[in-house]
Amino acid sequence: MTTNDNDGLVVLAVDDEEPALMELAYLLEQDQRVTTVLKANDSISALRILTGGDQVNLGGFGTPPSGMASPAKQSDVDVLFLDIRMPGLDGLELAQVLSRYVIPPSVVFVTAHDDRAVEAFDVGAVDYLLKPLRPERLYASLTRILASRGTTVPVEPAVEEEGDDEVIPVELAGTTKLVQRSTVRWVEAQGDYARLHTTEGSHLVRIPLSVLEERWSDAGFVRIHRSYLVALPLITELRLAGSGYVVRLGNGNQPGEVAELPVSRRHTRELKDRLVRSTKQAWGRR
Repeated sequence: MTTNDNDGLVVLAVDDEEPALMELAYLLEQDQRVTTVLKANDSISALRILTGGDQVNLGGFGTPPSGMASPAKQSDVDVLFLDIRMPGLDGLELAQVLSRYVIPPSVVFVTAHDDRAVEAFDVGAVDYLLKPLRPERLYASLTRILASRGTTVPVEPAVEEEGDDEVIPVELAGTTKLVQRSTVRWVEAQGDYARLHTTEGSHLVRIPLSVLEERWSDAGFVRIHRSYLVALPLITELRLAGSGYVVRLGNGNQPGEVAELPVSRRHTRELKDRLVRSTKQAWGRR
């Protein structure tokens, strides 16, 4: 990782389709936080760039080209924007190879297919963007990467367009259901999985609650307990119940039951502050 107080991000875009690669590179070059955009048409070319031409051992993912050895301890590339479906070593397999680095670059998948999100997050992806790529989603993804790395590169807040709603693919009995984030009332941790409680029911996805907490914080979701993440605008009440606090969640304009969830002591103060700030902001817009 080369980013410091004065440098921007070094980014590698990987896509086997030339028009898609050129468009992605162009959008990345428009962001002032990106100083260098490198391009590769396949995973092997990407690995050569990442290792500076050194050898790379692909492990169980195929036979390395002649003249390639083990992964470098650290690459000069900060972020990969990576297509999934490519001939030979695909994007998911490349991400697994990169996970063996001592300090791996961040990985963002950019794909036309919405059915591989769970696998993408399983290999440590920071984000999952769908084609056609929208500039504001790309901006938000870079913002998330910079925040997670603690860089001091100046970051302006991303402005989400009205109607910008993330979609979560849910697999069940061979069927992929697309769940909109705006329908999620709260999320419950269940081991390595998370259960999305929506206005129409619940759905189990293989995404840790901590990942959703980071991804959805800008969308108004707040952690209230080690097991619960809730949509802040739906909280209608915070009250003391016995030895601790609980929140009461409404359904907005949707019919259905009203839920009560526990608030842990360590999250109570932050939740109160968030509720006060959101109320003040709402009155300030009137």
